[in-house]
Amino acid sequence: METYFETQVERLYEKAYEIIHDFIKIKRQDDHAQLQLPDDFKQEFFSLIDKVNLSLLEDKANFYGYFLFQMSRDIRFDISSPTAVNFKGTKYVLYFNPVIFLTLNLEQMESTIKHEILHIVSMHLIRAKELKGRYSTLAINLAMDIVVNTHLDHLPPYATTLEWLNVHYSLKLLPFETFEYYVEKIQTALDLLEETEDDTEDDSHNDEMVETAYDPEKTHDLWDDSNDLDERTLQEFTEKAIELSQKGKLPNYLESLIASLKNSQGELPWNLYLKRLMGSVDSSQKKTIARRNRRQPERLDLRGELRSHKAKIVVALDISGSISDEEFNQAVKEVLSIVKNYNHEITIVECDSEIRRVYQVKSMRDIKARLNIRGNTRFTPVFEYANTKKIDLLIYFTDGKGEDKLLSIPKGYKTLWVLSGRGDKLSLKESYGVVKKLQPIEIKDTLLDVSDVEKGGYSMQNQEKIGI
Repeated sequence: METYFETQVERLYEKAYEIIHDFIKIKRQDDHAQLQLPDDFKQEFFSLIDKVNLSLLEDKANFYGYFLFQMSRDIRFDISSPTAVNFKGTKYVLYFNPVIFLTLNLEQMESTIKHEILHIVSMHLIRAKELKGRYSTLAINLAMDIVVNTHLDHLPPYATTLEWLNVHYSLKLLPFETFEYYVEKIQTALDLLEETEDDTEDDSHNDEMVETAYDPEKTHDLWDDSNDLDERTLQEFTEKAIELSQKGKLPNYLESLIASLKNSQGELPWNLYLKRLMGSVDSSQKKTIARRNRRQPERLDLRGELRSHKAKIVVALDISGSISDEEFNQAVKEVLSIVKNYNHEITIVECDSEIRRVYQVKSMRDIKARLNIRGNTRFTPVFEYANTKKIDLLIYFTDGKGEDKLLSIPKGYKTLWVLSGRGDKLSLKESYGVVKKLQPIEIKDTLLDVSDVEKGGYSMQNQEKIGI
C-alpha cells in the first residue's frame, strides 16, 4: 500500500510539472490563456486524496476525516501553500496545490488537511477579518498558523512553528496562547525590523497563476474569495459540519475548541465586541527610522511608519447595581488586556444617582476599593461628564435599571453597555450604543487574548492553553 502510494505521488508530481511547463509555453504566446487541468489528472489526484482521507478516518481522532467529507475539493496552482480553504455556496472548499502538496509524505498530507480544518473550527476566517488594517497580513497569518500547528505533529519542514518564530524574530512567546496574543507580539517584532518580509520583493514565481513554493504571507489569500456571509450564518454552517463529523472520541484541545464555538451562540460577546470597537478608534502613524517606507522602500531618505493607536476610554461602574466586585475586577482586567495595543487612557467613573468618584488607571494595581454607597441609578450624569471630555469610548457596567430616557445624549464617542448580575435588559428606550450581557462562562474561550488575566471568575478565558 505504502509503495503504491509513493509511486502514485511521484507520478502525479511529474504530471503536475508537465501541466505547468505546457501552460507557461502557451502563456508566452497568449497572455489571456487560462490553465486547464486534464480530467484524468484531476481524477487520479482526488483518488489520492481519498486514500489520505481513508487514513484520517482510520485514526483515533477520525473527526478530520468526517469533516473532510463535508467539504468540497478543488485544485489550484496559484496558492502558495499545499492546501487552502474558503467558503463557497453552502460548503467549505478545500483547495490543493499539487506541486507543493505532492512533496509531502502521507502523515504530512494529513497534517496540512487538519491544519485547514482547525482554522475553520477556530473561526479564524472571521477573526482574521476583524484584525485586517490594524496588523499586517504576514503577522496575522503567522499568528494563526502558530495556534493550529501547536496541536499538530508531522508538519511540513517549512511550517510555521513557535520555535521557529522565536528564533527568527528573537521572541520569547509561550505555547498555547491565543491568536490575538500572538499577532500583537509578532507585529511588534516586524515593526522593529529594519526591513520586514512585507517589503521584500519576491521574484521566485514563474507566473502569477502558478505558485511552486510556500509563502507564509499568501497562505490565506483565498479567504477573501469566500462568500460574504455574516458571522452568525457562517457559524451555523460550521456547527452543522462539526455535528456531522463527530463520530468518535475527540482530542481534548478539539473538544474545547468546539465547546467554545457553540458557547458563543452566534452572538459576539461583550469583550470581543470591545475588540471590534477598538479597531475603529482613531489612530495616527508615528514616523521611524527603524524601518523603510512601505510605498518606496528604495528611498532611504524616507522614514517608515509604526502604528500609534490612541484611545481615551471611560469605564463607568453603576455602584448601585448588582454587579459583584469579582465581576467588575475581572471585566476591568479584560478591558486593560484588550486595549494594551494602544496608548490608552482609562478613567473609572463610579456612580449611582450621581457621580461619586473619578480616577484614572493604568493597571489593576490602580483599581480602588469600591465606595459603599447604594443610591438609585441614573445614567445621565455619566453622559454629561463624558460629553465634556474628548473620549473615544464609554463602557458602562450596570444592571440596566435606571431612567427610560437620557437627558444628555452621547456626542462623538461610541457606547458599550454591559449588563451584569440580575440585569436582563436596559431601561432606556434608546440606548445610543450596543447592549451586551456579562455572563459566567464555564468553558475557557479561545477567542480572546487575556493571557495576563487570572484564572476563574466571570470571564472569556484563554482557551487555547490546553493540554493535548
